[in-house]
Amino acid sequence: MLIMGPPGAGKGTQAKGVAAHYGVPAISTGDIFRANISQGTELGRQVQQIMASGGYVGDDITNAIVADRLAEDDTRNGFLLDGYPRTLGQVEALDALLAQQQTALDAVLVLTADTDELVARLLRRAETEGREDDTEEAIRVRQKVYAEETAPLLDVYRERGLLVEVDGLGGVSEVADRIFERLPR
Repeated sequence: MLIMGPPGAGKGTQAKGVAAHYGVPAISTGDIFRANISQGTELGRQVQQIMASGGYVGDDITNAIVADRLAEDDTRNGFLLDGYPRTLGQVEALDALLAQQQTALDAVLVLTADTDELVARLLRRAETEGREDDTEEAIRVRQKVYAEETAPLLDVYRERGLLVEVDGLGGVSEVADRIFERLPR
């Protein structure tokens, strides 16, 4: 399963609950990148500047990280990807990887929300969590990049009959209730 939506829509928060419900790992590419930055790894050094400016890490690096993570034992019974795919190239790479593993997606959950509400939400998060990559300028760049590059992927998954759209604004439990009303059992 995938969880998609613009930055700040609550994907990370909801991914944990959805993954726990289905007994699968929630895999966040953003968390993987931030962990590498904090550990000072080569990957961390490569992505730190990209993320600080609001950009997205390139397909080659991201595809390799996802392929490596999906090869781990805990994904045998399923997984929930958060933050991937973000480009058509990543969709193609994921399709090829899933075909190789002889598996398929069950659903693509997308959280929808108003951009200005999301900017305000992310600025509050930046204050409480001390996230340096959440400046207003960087947030707006990420929102624009999402609208131009990632939002078109929703049409791909809609055409495949996999898209499940849920309003991402509201309390955590309120949004979770909406999600479980719409997801396959």
